[in-house]
Amino acid sequence: MELLRLPVLDRPDLVADPVSAALSGWPAATQVSVAEIDPDLADTAAFNAAYARPADAGANCVVVSGRRDGEERVAACVVRSDLRTDVNRLVKRLLDVRKASFLPMERATEESGMEYGGITPVGLPKQWRLLVDASVLTQSDIVIGSGLRRSKLLLPGRLLAEVPGAEVIEQLGLPV
Repeated sequence: MELLRLPVLDRPDLVADPVSAALSGWPAATQVSVAEIDPDLADTAAFNAAYARPADAGANCVVVSGRRDGEERVAACVVRSDLRTDVNRLVKRLLDVRKASFLPMERATEESGMEYGGITPVGLPKQWRLLVDASVLTQSDIVIGSGLRRSKLLLPGRLLAEVPGAEVIEQLGLPV
């Protein structure tokens, strides 16, 4: 199958509301495309198989939290889809918490305003840190979530460093 790429600013109906709001004020949004997909293909492995995409051509965004002195600290972590997020060592250290774990799905979707399996670094809550693995930035054309399971965003990887609040982290992603 081939992805039909459309300018994302022309199709706000294909992204979650917080994503649309973030894109409308982001100068780099003119370089972002959106493609409608079957929601059953939103998960990385299914998407890559259906669209014959290599595993390193996509990025996943996971939400992690931990506590220190009664304060919850939350970060969205973006790593290439052929890697896994270094939650137990690097993210834990960056958040300065004793234990880091994935934010429960219900909270992640409710607080982000995005669907599970479609959470994206664009349009996240401002109080969340955004950690982006440096290897994502080297991809000329990366596929990420759109906030909805029924579409994907496509953009030059380097643009993820320009998302407001993004922190580029070396080796945030580890080999699977």
